[in-house]
Amino acid sequence: MQRLYILLVAVCLMACGGESVSLEAFNQPLYTPRYAQGFTLTTTLEGRSTLLSTASPWQGAVEPTHLLIRRNGEPLPKGFTGQVLEGEAKRVVCMSSSYIAMLDKVGAVEHVVGVSGIDFVSNSYIQTHRNEIGDVGYDGNLNYELVVALDPDVVLLYGVSGASEMEGRLRELGIPFIYVGEYLEQHPLGKAEWMIFVAELVGKRAEAEALFAPIEERYLAIAQSEKPTPRPRVMFNTPYRDNWFMPPANSYLVQLVTDAGGAYIYADDGDNRSDIIDLEEAYLLASEADLWLNPGVITSLEELRNRFPRFADVKAVREVKVWNNNARLSPAGGSDFWERGVVEPDVILNDLQQLLRTKPDPNYQFVYHHRLQ
Repeated sequence: MQRLYILLVAVCLMACGGESVSLEAFNQPLYTPRYAQGFTLTTTLEGRSTLLSTASPWQGAVEPTHLLIRRNGEPLPKGFTGQVLEGEAKRVVCMSSSYIAMLDKVGAVEHVVGVSGIDFVSNSYIQTHRNEIGDVGYDGNLNYELVVALDPDVVLLYGVSGASEMEGRLRELGIPFIYVGEYLEQHPLGKAEWMIFVAELVGKRAEAEALFAPIEERYLAIAQSEKPTPRPRVMFNTPYRDNWFMPPANSYLVQLVTDAGGAYIYADDGDNRSDIIDLEEAYLLASEADLWLNPGVITSLEELRNRFPRFADVKAVREVKVWNNNARLSPAGGSDFWERGVVEPDVILNDLQQLLRTKPDPNYQFVYHHRLQ
């Protein structure tokens, strides 16, 4: 009887995929990020399932979120309360266009069955398959009936100052989700590295790692090249609803400018959030800047002078050194800088290095930036 009992237990364990392990057993890195601070990919010593963890799903979050890709019927970790994806995802809903770019980069954009705001997406595959891809809407105006009809294996979410509005409904509907926190990364290569995290969901991690290596190499080659002396001083942005936001010194945009050879003209307080300055301070800064980058939706110097006449005489305007990052726009005006540019930091850095020069190479073809005339 004892032998029969042992045999029955063994058969049961085999049928259930083996004995459950603790969450702490997922301590074997599948990939160790070199720049990204916000994710981990781990497995166990003997299992094949993958645990995807987002350390900071939104600004100020103190608890990570988890999704388990369960393979070979392996049991869930003891006490696991995260999301579960049975095998690789075949159908994905992307709530940010940058996730579409990541999937496209690894050759898996055909897995995208739903997006948020299709008119603002630049990706050519999405635009040419509009009749097949659902637009599920935005926070506050989401079409959950369409989400269900799309039958996604996973929904890629983002949070700003808190959890996504979709999270509760997705739990009710039993649709797995995971937060992708690439927008919180401060280093451009850290943002791009999230494509490895996303690629794991569709079984393309090896391809993503192979693609990331040359991006890193090209980026570092530019960042480590000789810089102009003195470095050109750079001003950012224009007012948004009467508030002029200046990015923090440790931000993605400032890192790009620094690596390209520029100097950020604003001295912030060391916080990791954008500062709001008044128009008087903005004018003083712009008056001293050698270049002015990313003036919102402005497309020409004439428009800039008409909308902000006080700034018509600042140095960058007089010397025609105002550049915007909206050279590539979607049908509704969505900027590809924030979409495909996330996985092409080397291309963006090349753009910036050129425009920071006293005389850009006349044969260089800018990709994401254009000079306002």
